[in-house]
Amino acid sequence: MDGVRLLSDEALVTRLQRAAFSYLVDYADEDTGLVADTSRPGSPCSIAVVGFALSCYPVAVRNGWMSRAEAAARTLKVLRFFSLSTQSEAPDATGYKGFYYHFLDMRTGKRVWQCELSLVDSALLMAGILVAGGYFDGRNTEESEIRDHADALYRRVDWRWAQNGTAGLSQGWKPECGFLHYGWEGYNEALILYVLGFGSPTFPLTSECYETWSLTYQWENLMDRNVLYSGPLFTHLFSHAWIDFRGIRDAFMREKNSDYFENTRRTIAIHRDYGERNPYEFAGYSRDFWGVTAGDGPSVPALRQSGRDRRFYGYMSRGVPYGPDDGTISPWAMLATLPFAPGAALAGTRHLLETHPQVCREDRFSSGFNPTLRCGPEGWLSEGWYGLDQGLLAMTIENHRSGLIWEIMRRCTYVRDGLARAGFKGGWL
Repeated sequence: MDGVRLLSDEALVTRLQRAAFSYLVDYADEDTGLVADTSRPGSPCSIAVVGFALSCYPVAVRNGWMSRAEAAARTLKVLRFFSLSTQSEAPDATGYKGFYYHFLDMRTGKRVWQCELSLVDSALLMAGILVAGGYFDGRNTEESEIRDHADALYRRVDWRWAQNGTAGLSQGWKPECGFLHYGWEGYNEALILYVLGFGSPTFPLTSECYETWSLTYQWENLMDRNVLYSGPLFTHLFSHAWIDFRGIRDAFMREKNSDYFENTRRTIAIHRDYGERNPYEFAGYSRDFWGVTAGDGPSVPALRQSGRDRRFYGYMSRGVPYGPDDGTISPWAMLATLPFAPGAALAGTRHLLETHPQVCREDRFSSGFNPTLRCGPEGWLSEGWYGLDQGLLAMTIENHRSGLIWEIMRRCTYVRDGLARAGFKGGWL
């Protein structure tokens, strides 16, 4: 990325936000509106990326990158597709019980890779659908149809079925073998899944479901900070892309005298401290070089380097401070923390762009960067772009700048009901 030092903070952030958003248009199918998981040739659609895209169309309208009519047309194309797509137990369907398979064929919308019917990815898709229904409030035929589809799609999701007769919640289901043999344990990105599941007027989660999950939380003191632990940085960002958790607390956070927004702030501080301490002596790590999270990484054999044995994990959910960590950061991650720690986000992003400009080709951040693995003059760099990275970045920047998505979701009755049923009180509630 050229001329970083010459750009004001506002100009830099706007330029990066627009490029991140453009991924969601450049890699969308013309007929279905589905958006590719990655920019790599032959990539299928990720339903979570579609949820980010639906949420970002209003962002594009606000910033003048797209007309409201075009945004409505793109949104309607996607909602019509999901409304008409096959919902059945067939192994090549698009979804079942209102949920959708994690990865879909871009043109046909059929399940690919024998992937799971994903609860959390369906929740991220539904969050985008609710943004669409809340934003397009006009009286014309197109916007009225958007609201009708959005409401029907959300009401169709059978969240209680996904409990499989238990007090917990499964992570997914496959037609070949039924429910997956693992549920949700420990704090993570599933917070929005529970909120949307509780908000349903048709098939809500049972009341004990949230407590069952929160009993598995780990409250820890890490680097002199009390924090609800989850290692990968993205788990502290995803739900916040839609819901403003400032000042609202569930029973767990009331007991700890904190909230989920403050928890993310503390986590960012821990990631920066970890970068400064750099216990495994990875190249580059510092207070302005951090962002250990889930994403692409090098898949190479273990090697010995500078007196240390190094292992590399490929695509992996990495975390701080307990790991796994192989020296790979996600270049987009620092800027994605802008709503929580703007000074740290901008300082880290500027440092990264000035020292390693190759991580931001065409103004879009790569998924992963590892300067410790010297497979080239600048280290290892992920190929292409990932839709989740770009969508999250476009949303978090907008919430920092205008609070647009938070405002839309604060007005959503289903979100408010879901938060209340999960025990949230105070603040804007």
